[in-house]
Amino acid sequence: MGLRRGHRARPFEWVVERLILGVSFSALALLLLIVVFVGREALPILVGTADSSLIQPVIPAADMDRIPPGELRAYLGMTPAEFQSMDHDTLLEILKSREEGLAEVPPSFREDPDARINTTEWRHLLQPRRWTGYPAPTHVWQPIGTIHKYNIVPLIAGSLKLTLIGLLFAVPVSLAAALYLSQLAPARLREWAKPGIELLAGLPSVVIGVFALLVLASVMQRCFGYQYRLNALVAGVALGITAIPLVFTIAEDALTGVPRSYTAAALALGATRWQAAFQVVLPAALPGVLAAVVLGFGRCIGETMVVLMVSGNASLLSWSPFDSTRSITATIAAEMAEAVASGTHYQMLFLLGTLLFAVTFLTNLAGDLIIHRIRRQREGIA
Repeated sequence: MGLRRGHRARPFEWVVERLILGVSFSALALLLLIVVFVGREALPILVGTADSSLIQPVIPAADMDRIPPGELRAYLGMTPAEFQSMDHDTLLEILKSREEGLAEVPPSFREDPDARINTTEWRHLLQPRRWTGYPAPTHVWQPIGTIHKYNIVPLIAGSLKLTLIGLLFAVPVSLAAALYLSQLAPARLREWAKPGIELLAGLPSVVIGVFALLVLASVMQRCFGYQYRLNALVAGVALGITAIPLVFTIAEDALTGVPRSYTAAALALGATRWQAAFQVVLPAALPGVLAAVVLGFGRCIGETMVVLMVSGNASLLSWSPFDSTRSITATIAAEMAEAVASGTHYQMLFLLGTLLFAVTFLTNLAGDLIIHRIRRQREGIA
């Protein structure tokens, strides 16, 4: 007699299955809504409709009746519904306030060529410019000031530098610990060492940040003798500490999943346990190890509190690990409270969040494709 299924035969199981399915789809829908919300706030800069120039063309209030409605609406930056809801007197007052705002701009700024630049254009977001008072073209992130500068290259470079340093510290330590505990360590040592390392994942990042700020930064400065106490090296090592438990857990599971027959065959052929671990087990577990590295990358590039506390928060375009730096996540956390809602600074922070989403998604996608390709090659599938 076959197993009966369905909401009539097994109503409780059917309800539980539907609840699990609903929760799964709700989580996916919530994630999609977050991406849509962040992307919507950044849309004016993405499509080039935002304008951050200090001095903009002004339509005199006296000429309002001679301006076509479409041109007037575009000048005021209103949606068709908002424009239709405004009466004649309200529009007139808005135009007068814009005229008065231009009159309040100091004459010195009216002569400054930078005051007429829309700094939210993509060429100013990515390319260096020789700003007034600067000796050479440079990348500048300076959202607070008379002329807002939103070049995002120092922030992207800072995020990548911190992530690279964190991975260079976390991956060798994690893989060495995972390989030793899964293949070489005595059983009694493995029983307490593995849970102990995994428990480090429960440490709040703010605790690691405080440790790095008060202890690690001073110790490393005395050891290396560099000038800036808070810099990319300290923040990268602290990031590596946060990523070690994640990389270790996934790598150790992948190494433990390799059949013991592989090790037994290598030992029977005369290999030592170290040779079997490095030359047989590690290559066989390579897809899982790469997955651990990819997830470690996501953990490092998305960390906020540690880099906010110990990176120095200076948006400098420098690849030296001894210079202070600033990441995308730290910029969003530090400046979101200062940004005026719907202003260009506010939209720029959401643009940084959108870029962070895109980088994380593309990295995970590339890592997944590489892992599947290696796994298919190991299995002999063309």
